[in-house]
Amino acid sequence: MENHFNTPAEVVDLSIKACENKTKLPVGKMILLGIMAGVFIALGGATSSTAAHAVENVGVARALAGVIFPVGLMLIVFLGGELFTGNCLIIMDVFDKRVTWAGLFRDLFIVFFSNLIGALCVDVLIVFSGNLNYSGGLLGAYTIKVAVSKIAISPVQGITSGILCNILVCLAVLMATSARDIAGKVWAIFFPICAFVVGGFEHCVANMFYIPAGIMAAMNPDYVAKAKDAYGLTVEQIATLTPLHSLQNFIPVTLGNMIGGMLCVGLPLYLIYKKKWN
Repeated sequence: MENHFNTPAEVVDLSIKACENKTKLPVGKMILLGIMAGVFIALGGATSSTAAHAVENVGVARALAGVIFPVGLMLIVFLGGELFTGNCLIIMDVFDKRVTWAGLFRDLFIVFFSNLIGALCVDVLIVFSGNLNYSGGLLGAYTIKVAVSKIAISPVQGITSGILCNILVCLAVLMATSARDIAGKVWAIFFPICAFVVGGFEHCVANMFYIPAGIMAAMNPDYVAKAKDAYGLTVEQIATLTPLHSLQNFIPVTLGNMIGGMLCVGLPLYLIYKKKWN
């Protein structure tokens, strides 16, 4: 009887081949695919925030967001896109001597900033669409609160949360490769991504939406007043919403995402299924 899924060894082989092809893309195409991925992840973030912003119970709010957010990775897998966190799996190609270290970091550099462009495009569209006016501006206030909380995390929290996040994201990518039909891929993506959102872990590309959205929302005095009233945010906390302060999140979270994808997923799977131990 024919299997309806690929074995773990086959998944690793398919991933290595796909990642090798990623590094060979023309720069222009890589940038466009990176922008698309940033847009898709940001849309997942925006819609999940819209669904969860008025839910007071944190667990229920995260569960609701976790049901919606996976659409971002589904769009990338089914329609194409270059996602920084998923591309950390190119580490397997480095150890398989198909890609150089320079090729790996070139790809990650280009894709990272392409993802940022895509996410920022959605930020601008969301702000001008009036989406943040929902619930009398509560969504705008919630957007500010989310951004403030992300900037406030410590470097250790950022790294460790980033590791946990990208373990789940890379496993979702690999599990999607294991499925041979679209329904299987949907469920393979859904559960790990839902888990990372419910866990509240940090994803650098998602934060490319959340933090700039909070910075833009903080420019609206009505949203700021609502954030102070609804969440008790202080002027000092809201003042941290600047591009410079955002690096307090992006640097450790990006580092954590890289460690999670490369050292906790890509490298172990390569050693298990590709290294000759005899």
